[in-house]
Amino acid sequence: MAIKDRLKLIMDDKGLNNGEFAKEIGVVQSTISNIFGARGTNPSTDVLLRLHKRYPNINLEWLLTGEGAMYNDGTPEPDATSLCPDQPEDAAYPLFAENAEISEFGTGEAKNRREMTSGSPSGQAKDIVRQEIVYKERPPRRITEIRIFFDDNTYETFKPEK
Repeated sequence: MAIKDRLKLIMDDKGLNNGEFAKEIGVVQSTISNIFGARGTNPSTDVLLRLHKRYPNINLEWLLTGEGAMYNDGTPEPDATSLCPDQPEDAAYPLFAENAEISEFGTGEAKNRREMTSGSPSGQAKDIVRQEIVYKERPPRRITEIRIFFDDNTYETFKPEK
């Protein structure tokens, strides 16, 4: 069973379509569509981590390899209403909740990050390639012969005197 099949099992278990599933785990819908669509791309590590953050009871070993049980303790995940019992069912995760989690995947300050070089510098100097364009002056052109054709199929040739 492929990883996209296991994702489909999770979506079916939760009763979610592609758009709802994408919203639940915090990715754009096109990401999920690319996984299940004709492209058939594998989900990125970011998608899997977001899924596990939203549904921590899902067994990561099962998700990645297909081995073991779907859930860590064999029990189903709690639904959204049990996580926020005082909220109506359609507002289980409001945008401006008092205790809303701040995503660690956001655009916060970049800590402990550094730029990676594209290659290791070598101690040898590189050969400099020099390309020159040379314009050669040509001698002036001279007229060597003029021919005039007439309608009676005759012609005259004129040559300049030297």
